[in-house]
Order: sequence, then structure tokens, then C-alpha cells
Amino acid sequence: MKKHLLQPVIFIFLLLFFTNISYSQENKPDTVKAGIYITSIHNIDFKQQEYTVTFWLWLKYKNRDFDFANNLEVPMAKTVTRSFLTVDSTGGRIFMTMKLQCVMKDSWKIRNFPFDLQRLRLSIENSQFDSRSLVFIADTVGENYDPRFTLIGWKIDSCVILTGKKAYETAFGDETISKPHTEYSNFRVRLVIKRGAAGLFWKMFLGMYIAFLIAYVCFYIHVDGIDSRFGLSVGALFAVIGNKYIIDSSLPESSSFTLVDLLHGITLFFIFSVIAANAYSLKLVKSNKSGQAHRFDLIMAQLVLLTYIGLNLWLILKAASAA
Repeated sequence: MKKHLLQPVIFIFLLLFFTNISYSQENKPDTVKAGIYITSIHNIDFKQQEYTVTFWLWLKYKNRDFDFANNLEVPMAKTVTRSFLTVDSTGGRIFMTMKLQCVMKDSWKIRNFPFDLQRLRLSIENSQFDSRSLVFIADTVGENYDPRFTLIGWKIDSCVILTGKKAYETAFGDETISKPHTEYSNFRVRLVIKRGAAGLFWKMFLGMYIAFLIAYVCFYIHVDGIDSRFGLSVGALFAVIGNKYIIDSSLPESSSFTLVDLLHGITLFFIFSVIAANAYSLKLVKSNKSGQAHRFDLIMAQLVLLTYIGLNLWLILKAASAA
């Protein structure tokens, strides 16, 4: 009697066990193997906070419904242009290769500009299938960019390929989801780039330093030419202000002080110090103390020059080391 009761119980248990396995296999997301090869990064625009990237992308998967030819999404892209597409479906597997050019928006860090280090981010998703149906795995065989032509004027410090999930705090209108939270699997690329800044630095700041030297020369003009002293100093002051406006016009707005702000700020302060010193020298001359005025000019000349050079070197080396 017990044997007859035991057989149905075992049968039901096995039925539930294999049903559960089948159910879990059916709900297991399909994988998409993705790889990338970046051929060019150009048109880096700090003012518009964007850059253009051209790359080859290949995808390997079995589920034809994924249809990456129409469902490929590049978050953070302003425009996506596809110039080439091939699809190989032999062996029951889709092997898709495409060439894309994307204008990407990004947030630039300009605190240490032009000794800056930037992180460029690129990711792809499937616009129709979330992480319950699709997960990416990275194809890491070989290089991911061409080091000779990818980025001119910059040095690629690292290139990291990642896969993961991106959460959207919305159900996209799906009333069957109780919590407004949806996750999409994504394939991500993160490049860390450094600028070759030596030439650019002198190109940007040479006018500022020449303006300071023009004001500094005033200390060696005889006290009889006090009008020339004031004229040169004030002219240098406006030259530095003009130089700062030109540089700021090519950079995005920033609420914090950048290296550009600090260098122009201390230059304006030291030119103001030259003007103040000239005013004091004029006072001494008016008091018939020409010898004392001459000694004061020599002392101030050394003090201003050494302090200005020291501050500039400290700020520049600090910014360069931070990059």
C-alpha cells in the first residue's frame, strides 16, 4: 500500500523539478557578444561639450528578434550615422558588423586646462529588450583602438571595456510592473585621455606673460618718465583682460576657479602691484627723494618678479601632476 502511494509522490516531485528547470531556462536572458574597434576621435569641442567618434562594432547573437540593425541605441549621442552594415546568419547565429560615427555629448573637466585629463564614455543598448531578455558580454580579443590615428594631439592613457546594467526609474508605461524601475543591459567603453599641453600652453598664455613683462619693465624706466610707466602698466592690464576673454570664449562655463582663472588672476594682481609701486615712487619723487625712489624700484622689481615666477611654477606643476 505504501509502495503504491510513494510512486505518485515521486512522479509529482520529478514533474515539478523538471518544470522548474525548463521555466528557469526559458527565462534566462540571451547573450550578445559585442566588440569594438575605434578608428578616430576628432572634433573635440569644449564650448559645445561634444566630440565625434568613429568605430567598428560587431555583435554575435542567436535571437533574431533583437534586430540590432534597427534597435541599436547609443545613449548620450547627439547624432548616430551608420555608413556600413553586414549581416551573416549562417549556422543559426547572427553575426552583424557595422561602422558608426557618433557625435557624443560629454562633460569636460577644465579645472587644470590645458593640462587636463578627460574621460570619454560610449555605451550601446538594445532599445526594445531589457536585461531580462538580453545581456551583453564583451569580446576583448585584440586591441580596441588604433593608437596611430585614433586621437591626434592627445595621448590615450587607458581604454576599458565593460558590460553591465543601466537602471531607468520608470516602467515606460508597462502597467504589469509594480515598481517603476527598468534595467537595460549595456556595453560600455571608457577612454582616459591626456592632452599634449606644452605647445598649447605657450600658445594660449604667451601674450599674457609678455603683457606682464611690459608692465615689469616700468621699474627700469627713469623716474622722470613716470607718465610712460603708468601708460605701459595700464596697457598691460587691458592686454591680460583681453587674453582671458579670448581663452574663456573657447571653454565651457565653470563655477570653480580653473588654472586659466588663477594664472590670469595673479597676473592682474601683480600688474596692479606694479601700478601701485609706481604711484609710491611718484610720491617719493614729489617729495624730492629720487634716490630713495630708485632703491624702492629695484627692490620691488626683484620681489615682484621672483614671487610671480614662483607662484606660476607652483600652479603649473600642480596642475600638470594632477593630470
